[in-house]
Amino acid sequence: MKLDWNVGLVAHLGIEFLEVGADRVVARLAVTEKLLTTTGVVHGGTLMAFADTIGAAGTVATLAEGQRTATLESKTNFIAGCRTGMIQAVAAPIHKGRRTQVWETRITDEAGKLLSVTTQTQMIL
Repeated sequence: MKLDWNVGLVAHLGIEFLEVGADRVVARLAVTEKLLTTTGVVHGGTLMAFADTIGAAGTVATLAEGQRTATLESKTNFIAGCRTGMIQAVAAPIHKGRRTQVWETRITDEAGKLLSVTTQTQMIL
């Protein structure tokens, strides 16, 4: 299934997909002042939305015509913060079943420092 990902929140955040496949998704996002907390680090909600989008894209890449997906559960561990610059997300499946998939997304900064790890469960509808 092919979707136009350059709409809605994806477009608003400026997420750029570099690779989308059934076994790996890679994307990047420019961290701007609008995506920071009041203390000047990237907002956790930004990281969570970024990871959710990337994991969902991987699931979509596995779907048959007429199928859809929805996030059932998402857990994020915040490891480190960053102030500005480009961040990258890499997602890979942990489990790909008929009704659910579990994806892990790791987000790093430009230096490769790990910022967060998100594990999400996607339902296939």
